[in-house]
Amino acid sequence: MCRERTHPESDRVLEVRAANKRFGSLAVLEQVSFAVRPGQAVGIVGPNGSGKSTLLRCTVGAETLDSGEVLLDGGRLDESDPGTRAALACLLDDADYFPDLSVLEHLRLYAWAHADPHPESTVDRVLEEVGLSSASDQLPVTLSTGQRHRLGLASCLVRPRRALVLDEPEQRLDASGRRWLARRLAQEKELGHAVIFASHDATLLDALADDLVQIGR
Repeated sequence: MCRERTHPESDRVLEVRAANKRFGSLAVLEQVSFAVRPGQAVGIVGPNGSGKSTLLRCTVGAETLDSGEVLLDGGRLDESDPGTRAALACLLDDADYFPDLSVLEHLRLYAWAHADPHPESTVDRVLEEVGLSSASDQLPVTLSTGQRHRLGLASCLVRPRRALVLDEPEQRLDASGRRWLARRLAQEKELGHAVIFASHDATLLDALADDLVQIGR
């Protein structure tokens, strides 16, 4: 089920059309379609194991659909294309980090690699924003699971982007962290960025999602 309003196709940043994905005899995605536009957020909802993470991975090209298609700016999405990588900032369920780089070095590399015009000041600001300034010299392996999740969010925020694709971005955040996340994603929409996120947090979904895509039952 998709709760979606009618818009011209020409302003769609990302679009999924009739997505189907099976693992053996299990149909995980069946004829899933949705689109997200600049300044809009789409929430992916459903019970655990329903395929939300799989849908996001297929949306960004990390996994291949059995049938259907994903479009970026109206053209077939190619995960290996530099333009695709420049457009999409992703935090999925298999986030990985450079093991020999500190938090600060990791984020500066992300900002530099994606051509942020002011990488050092951007990284300093985001470190403060996600509450990792005091851990900036630590290696990722020394961080708590909550801190590693914040590092994943920070990795998305230090780079230029047109769309954020986030798998349960609220996980491992306390109440104040979830309030910050809602404000931060609202700012992303105000900046004209598209947001696609899977979530179990009804408050976050109500506050941010313009459309909902229901996966499973």
